[in-house]
Amino acid sequence: MIFNSPDTLVKYIRDGLVEEQHFGYVMVLNRVHVVDRVGESGNYPFYMRSCAKPLQAALMIDFGMDEAFDMTEEEIAFCCASHTGEQCHIDIAKELLRKIGLGEDKLKCGVHPPLSKAAYEKMLLDDEEPTVLHNNCSGKHIMMLGLCVMHNWDLDTYTESYHPLQKLIKERIYELCELKKEYPVTSDGCGVPVFAMPLENMGKGFINVFCSEEYRKIRDAFLHHPYIIGGECRTDTKILEGSDHLVAKVGAGGLCIVTNLQNEECLVVKISDCDMKAREIVVFDSLRNLHWADIEMDHSIRTHSGKVVGEIVSTL
Repeated sequence: MIFNSPDTLVKYIRDGLVEEQHFGYVMVLNRVHVVDRVGESGNYPFYMRSCAKPLQAALMIDFGMDEAFDMTEEEIAFCCASHTGEQCHIDIAKELLRKIGLGEDKLKCGVHPPLSKAAYEKMLLDDEEPTVLHNNCSGKHIMMLGLCVMHNWDLDTYTESYHPLQKLIKERIYELCELKKEYPVTSDGCGVPVFAMPLENMGKGFINVFCSEEYRKIRDAFLHHPYIIGGECRTDTKILEGSDHLVAKVGAGGLCIVTNLQNEECLVVKISDCDMKAREIVVFDSLRNLHWADIEMDHSIRTHSGKVVGEIVSTL
């Protein structure tokens, strides 16, 4: 039996009473071993969700897709992004599709409103409907279609686990994350296969991508274009903008992974109930405790009129 015991990481306190708690795991590791941890995951496998994107994008570099389609650094960043569907993201999506020679009808990631509140409100005011390009995973899907075009692979089944593209992605992710046995696989929200693994292996995968000269173009795309990686109010964008040596990526399921390029260490955070506010608090407080970065965040609990009635504290 796998022993899996998350720790209390965040408490919402109003007038001395704990009103809300969030549990999870925090891990710091280097290439060789785990340096520190909070919560005992017992090597329980969690799905990588969108934290897999820079690892999936490794194939873009492996096969020279960036050169084949004369991709800009922004376009490389977009292929790794969980973007907020703002105009800057849509413009990149359209240009990259033009270079590949496909229409947006080929994307199988589905449609959802922009994650950006401002972008969504503008669409409502303009009486516009969201398209597949507003999906936060559209960049990853365009990248996958580009690889299919390069290899003359079937475009209609590129999201299926039996497709040659998805088989190669699995092979590369297992290599980068140093996985020695099979773990569960499911379909991510956007429809492509996503793999489960222990948190330690997720961190190893990030170190092996972002601290490798082989994938320097991916690293530079993150560092130079933080807003393309996320967008409005996104945790990874805030981290990228608030430092010059940290690479960050969030994922659904309460995940955030941050790689320190200076000391080749990785911070992995998993919030059990997937609360995004709790995730950001734990990540930012962890970065401060590690002396990696000091990113401002309001820990106050306020009324709608702005009166402070409590505080949000991490237990780290």
